[in-house]
Amino acid sequence: MISYRTIALRKLASIGPRYLPFADVATEEVPLSRLIRLSLFQVTVGMALVLLVGTLNRVMIVELAVPATLVAGMLALPLLFAPLRTFIGFKSDTHKSALGWRRVPFIWKGTMYQFGGFAVMPFALLVLSGYAEAVDAPRFVGLGSAALAFLLVGAGLHIVQTVGLALATDLVKEEDHPKVVGLMYVMLLLGMVVSALVYGALLENYTPGRLIQVIQGSAVLTIILNVIALWKQETRNPARAREMEAAPQEHFKTAWSNLVAQKGMVRLLVVIGLGTFGYGMADVLLEPYGGQALGLSVAQTTKLTALLAAGTLLGFGIASRALGQGGDPARLAVIGALIGVPGFAAIVLASAFVGPALFIVGTGMTGLGAGLFGHATLTATIRNAPSGQVGLSIGTWGAVQATCAGVGIALAGVVRDILVAPGAITGSQAHMPYNVVFTIEIACLVLAVVVAVPLVARRMKPSRRQDTVQQPNPVEVP
Repeated sequence: MISYRTIALRKLASIGPRYLPFADVATEEVPLSRLIRLSLFQVTVGMALVLLVGTLNRVMIVELAVPATLVAGMLALPLLFAPLRTFIGFKSDTHKSALGWRRVPFIWKGTMYQFGGFAVMPFALLVLSGYAEAVDAPRFVGLGSAALAFLLVGAGLHIVQTVGLALATDLVKEEDHPKVVGLMYVMLLLGMVVSALVYGALLENYTPGRLIQVIQGSAVLTIILNVIALWKQETRNPARAREMEAAPQEHFKTAWSNLVAQKGMVRLLVVIGLGTFGYGMADVLLEPYGGQALGLSVAQTTKLTALLAAGTLLGFGIASRALGQGGDPARLAVIGALIGVPGFAAIVLASAFVGPALFIVGTGMTGLGAGLFGHATLTATIRNAPSGQVGLSIGTWGAVQATCAGVGIALAGVVRDILVAPGAITGSQAHMPYNVVFTIEIACLVLAVVVAVPLVARRMKPSRRQDTVQQPNPVEVP
């Protein structure tokens, strides 16, 4: 007799390939249920991103009255580990273990870093904001503890995401690598949407005690979900360990030189940096802007993060369909950057004209553009990767993206604080510092488009020659 569980799994398997982007990567050897279980590590990463970039930056700036420059600096601390994502990906490609594991040890270490950071973070933030007076704690204790907490969480995020994505590529065929990585990012966005809604509901009536419960609950949930994600995903293979031990050790410098020697890779990395910087500066300011310039509550601004993630998810879905039909990732990246221009323009105009409604529309557009841009550049990076260096290529994409996002976050806070200095603006112009930052983002996205144009043009030329010269024999599909 067939159980209800079997029927439910069969139903999910039949629905998934039709409606879930990249679900067609599943096979009998690696079913969709296993890939979705592995993707739980992306859910924990999404939880952390929403908590840090979405909820905590609003709470620290508005409710706890921490200067935006200090908040932006805290949120940018993970930037210190971002360039190491390239090296982390390379080490997980070449890691030697007596059990034959390559990825699991790194993911577990990253999970413990995340847990430790979240465990101390809420108390450090309360001390930093001035609640230390109740317990006679020096202010610098809160500053140092908060910095350590953000560093730990940031290091954990980079390790878990980079190596987790590499593990996902290990489970499928080489031609399916872009699909499985895309599926992992779809689950990241779903995790961000759900987490933003849950955090918004839990913090509807904000209190310091509730903030402690939410952050430490996230720490426990991170451990649980990551253990479930890793369970029996990577086979213990001592034979592979012996083979790797006997093989000559490849140096990181050689592997990196081979990667950047790929045609157009350097220009692609520049485009990734500019576009990510353009979209990243808003991360630390969207929620405070909604609170100070438009009068939205903590719960309302937290739900904006869900809207932003939903727009990004839609962008990933559109990009997956276009790329699956042979679309050019460079062209999609240009489209993604262009969508962000009117999106940020709408956000700027929201404070002067329509108000929250236009702000919501602009937020959704920037999410859509970021999704298209992120997936297109990720796919382009993987396709340019040399054989056997998927972890290195994923790490390089993540390093450039995370570094530029961190720099954007830090500069956004600095610019905002400079413009709100005493005498710089009046009380009726609370929106002006934010709008200056949004205008800078528009300029960065336009510059990213300009740099990406040669990539699009170069990919169009071969297809035009093929259409004119080889038209009678259209067998090969690029």
